[in-house]
Amino acid sequence: MSRKILMMEEDSKIWMFLMEDDEIVEIHCEPADTSRTTRHVLGNIYVGKVKNIVANIGAAFIEIESGVECYYDMSQAANAVFTHKIGKKPLCIGDELVVQISKEAVKTKVPTVSSNLSFTGRYAILTTGNTRIGTSGKLPKSVREDLKERLKPLKNEEYGLIIRTNAKDADFSAVLKEIKELEENYYELRKNAGTRTCFSCLLQAPPAYITDLKNVYTEGLTEIVIEGQKLYEQVRDYYEKEQPEDLDKLRCYTNADLPLSKLYSTKTVLDRALGQRVWLKNGAYLVIQYTEALTVIDVNSGKCIAKKNPTDTYLKINLEAAKEVAKQMRLRNLSGIVIVDFINLDDEEAEKELLKALRQFLAKDPIQSTLVDVTGLQLVELTRKKVRRPLHESLAE
Repeated sequence: MSRKILMMEEDSKIWMFLMEDDEIVEIHCEPADTSRTTRHVLGNIYVGKVKNIVANIGAAFIEIESGVECYYDMSQAANAVFTHKIGKKPLCIGDELVVQISKEAVKTKVPTVSSNLSFTGRYAILTTGNTRIGTSGKLPKSVREDLKERLKPLKNEEYGLIIRTNAKDADFSAVLKEIKELEENYYELRKNAGTRTCFSCLLQAPPAYITDLKNVYTEGLTEIVIEGQKLYEQVRDYYEKEQPEDLDKLRCYTNADLPLSKLYSTKTVLDRALGQRVWLKNGAYLVIQYTEALTVIDVNSGKCIAKKNPTDTYLKINLEAAKEVAKQMRLRNLSGIVIVDFINLDDEEAEKELLKALRQFLAKDPIQSTLVDVTGLQLVELTRKKVRRPLHESLAE
């Protein structure tokens, strides 16, 4: 698979489009104003103070800045790094501890913080919340088993490791080198935390577009095309420090007469990704609607007419719809619960074929997506891990 990244600044936002085999499959955007994008973002680490404890729900609210309270799961307190402890209980009002933003604020919900810290590299993630050594489920089984065996000497009781998909084709020495660097960063942060005042930001996460570059599958990545000299220099600076071996993939696009947005029709793709209706090639269509709790996708036969065998026709519609559902979930960056109302199939074998195909399409998503169940009303329940806010919410910033 051939991958390419397009980056540009337009409409006061920095845009990133990931292409696979010349098709845009992911869209990310964030405000170009860095004063907004670097405040209380995912991954930032602070010295926070316990403001309130709600014992009946096992939660606390921790201030990371005066007036900025975040949700905290009290079950994590046993392993927390405290910089100032008030009482003997696992968590007391007034305690000061090191916390990391694990979920950004969404609509009416406050940010979520965790004392289980994560330090993310290109090949590995160091975590203090779990001491096991794990590997990405996207890696081949043989590679997973080999990596776990070779990393056994690093097992300890203080932190765990997760080996990322990008480690698949990396030299093992490069993986070990990165793990050592992550370990040094962790110990340095712990050391500094004890000397810092409450509300100090111990670690400022890089801009989201840099994080996105780090998270993109490097397998098959041929080039990163960047429009705008300033943005190009920012990305180049990152690659010089973190991934010098990939500097040759960077290209500064300078054709003012034909901007990237026109060359690759990005606005057309964006309009479709924001539309409520998505047409399929066979004349059927999807209707995608967002609610506070979940996303609902309805499959309609539309202009597609059932011929002699309705079951075969509806199965074909549903199979194409299943492929498009998986594509739209990734393109729109949907997360949480997704309910899909396929056209009813009065055939058990046809239904099994549909669900098998849907699982295969979901498995191609770099972000964990799961087919949970089929309800009694024949609604298919899916979930997708939340990493970033959905596309339509990002545009509302």
